[in-house]
Amino acid sequence: MGRQQEINPAHRTEAGFTLVELLVVMVIMALAYSLAAPMVSTGVAGTELKAAARKLAAGLRKARSEAIAQRRETLLTVDVENRKFQIGDDKRVYQLPASIGIKLFTAQSELVSESTGSIRFFSDGGSTGGRISLAARDRIYEVDVNWLTGQIAILE
Repeated sequence: MGRQQEINPAHRTEAGFTLVELLVVMVIMALAYSLAAPMVSTGVAGTELKAAARKLAAGLRKARSEAIAQRRETLLTVDVENRKFQIGDDKRVYQLPASIGIKLFTAQSELVSESTGSIRFFSDGGSTGGRISLAARDRIYEVDVNWLTGQIAILE
């Protein structure tokens, strides 16, 4: 017959956790989430803002290229209130995220209405110049158009 071994209750181990241990872990996880959530949302807003600035800069470059290639003036028109822009005679409308604030600084002659204005590119590559500021939370990107050369730059 096999040998039997007596189990001493004092040396017996329990598998599992106490209620206090579980509560402590839950509190630590809640604190970690509350600290991490704002960082993640700020990162998303920053990424969305940078993407919008790049989209706008690409639109400006396209308008400049069209003006040079077609040897005629081309406009990029920005509707600040509705957060959208349009290039030249193209019917396509490019929408920018609703979470982004937009300000347009352009020549007085290029203002269409209180909330709409344009930046004009000439056949030689020059422009009327201007700046479009995009803001979300505490970050601002400015898309700058040089009036003399028509060069486009994104400034942080």
